[in-house]
Amino acid sequence: MHEDPRWKDEFPIDSEICYLNHAAVAPWPRRASDAVCAFALENRTQGARAYPRWSRLELALRGQLQRLLNAPSKTDIALVKNTSEALSFVAAGLDWQPGDEVLTSDEEFPSNRIPWEALAPQGVSLITVGLKGYDPEASIIAAMTPRTRLLTISSVQYASGLRMDLQRLGRACRERGILFCVDAIQSLGALPLDVQAIDCDFAMADGHKWLIGPEGLGVFYCRREARDRLQLTQFGWHMVEDMGNYDRLDWQPASSARRFEAGSPNTLAQHALSASLDLLLETGMEQVANALQERVGFLIEALRSRPGIRILSPTDESRRAGIVTFAVDGIDQRQLFESLKLEGVVCAQRGGGIRWSPHFYTPQVVLERALGILDQAIAETGD
Repeated sequence: MHEDPRWKDEFPIDSEICYLNHAAVAPWPRRASDAVCAFALENRTQGARAYPRWSRLELALRGQLQRLLNAPSKTDIALVKNTSEALSFVAAGLDWQPGDEVLTSDEEFPSNRIPWEALAPQGVSLITVGLKGYDPEASIIAAMTPRTRLLTISSVQYASGLRMDLQRLGRACRERGILFCVDAIQSLGALPLDVQAIDCDFAMADGHKWLIGPEGLGVFYCRREARDRLQLTQFGWHMVEDMGNYDRLDWQPASSARRFEAGSPNTLAQHALSASLDLLLETGMEQVANALQERVGFLIEALRSRPGIRILSPTDESRRAGIVTFAVDGIDQRQLFESLKLEGVVCAQRGGGIRWSPHFYTPQVVLERALGILDQAIAETGD
């Protein structure tokens, strides 16, 4: 298992815990923590004197996100509060007609369900498709009808860890004139993502999971051709074309995706996220993905060698990302989760089982220690 000494320096995590919860909230790398401390000190001693530099960092952050997504331009990138906000921009912004349908899966996180359910008073139906079976994409494509206006799907399902074939879905949408929206929060930072290759209209993610950054700052990619199709629902000084000209009385929305940023930016979080993305881009997303797959593969093999453990996540490498969810037969999963938590295994309970989510830097010794704690917890819980 590849381990770079620099990764250990970036993530000096308490040796008493096994951190396997990146699918929820990730630890920051050292450089992100240092960037925030430096920003706080600068703010305390100089106020906003360095605001022009902060603005340059914001522009650089857009460039980092453009590279990570392979977006055509920085102007396609909006900096938003979170994934839910970006999904709500799409749901609230389109010109819906009674009888329109939104297509999604039955495994989505609430953020990719509730905004679409909220369209019911407008006569819009949310159609859910099951993902069980050998070919979930075929099930989704088969559910497309002339009434389908938009497909919204998670790139990786939050509970099972199922990785979708986005390129195939994007092609099907384009052939049928259907808008394609991707909730990428469980893959961006864990796997390479190319918004041009998958041909999506919208993609969004938060900074606090696989991007190893802060909460409260996310990314919204909006294809240039789709921007004018979204009616704006938030307004302020930051979303106008001539931003900074406070005396001008006439205004128009920014031609770029900045039109979705109504007010003052989250400058502190921008410093943190930019530093975190610097580490990912410096490492390279191919190496990040390969290292993560090594760790996920190690856990899958170790877990399925243990009697009574059922792996609920896909085991095929093409279908998995960074999530390994499993259940133990004959044991109360909640009680098992509490036992693991008590012994320092930071994880989650999702999808009827225990969800472990390492990242590219997670040392093998941490995985082995977590497995040992699991063995002990099973023995004690089963008594």
